[in-house]
Amino acid sequence: MLIQDMFSEVELQRDVKVHAGNLDKRGLVSQRSILVLLLEDLFKERASEDHGYFLSVTSLKSIGKGDVVDESGNMVFTVVFTCRTFKPFKGEVLQGVVHHICHRGVFLRCGPVRIAYLSAWKMPNYHYVPGVKPVFISDDLSKIEKDVVVCFLVLAVRWISASRDFELLASLNADSLGPISLPWSDEVDL
Repeated sequence: MLIQDMFSEVELQRDVKVHAGNLDKRGLVSQRSILVLLLEDLFKERASEDHGYFLSVTSLKSIGKGDVVDESGNMVFTVVFTCRTFKPFKGEVLQGVVHHICHRGVFLRCGPVRIAYLSAWKMPNYHYVPGVKPVFISDDLSKIEKDVVVCFLVLAVRWISASRDFELLASLNADSLGPISLPWSDEVDL
């Protein structure tokens, strides 16, 4: 799977409620105000099971005529827009940052995904080393520790509707997977 497959451009439609205080003297609302309210709504919504995480609005296609919804003068506008999304899929190779290590495995964050779990069973040749700063060390002495970037294979993806989040099950059982060195890291090369 290619990197661009995890990102999509989708066309969506949402109703945006504009409070009467945001209308000008003529009862009009600016495109900027609608965009700000739309972004706030998408931020609260966070993600959808069908499309993944909402990353950015890329264009406004249309803004419908506003309908007054109550006696205070609040209005609702139907907005059609395109949005960039990120949805993880089984079989993809992703990168995540280690944020917690325990003897049973490692928890990673991957972009907007808060939980990607890499079980110790899915890290061949890595052994848990307990301590104040626990790590997994491989036979070739590479380390998986807190704040390290790890390249992993997605084994499973689960949608959690209560938190509007995806959870991933990860593996290092493939070629070229594991901790990676980034060009801006402060690691010393010998």
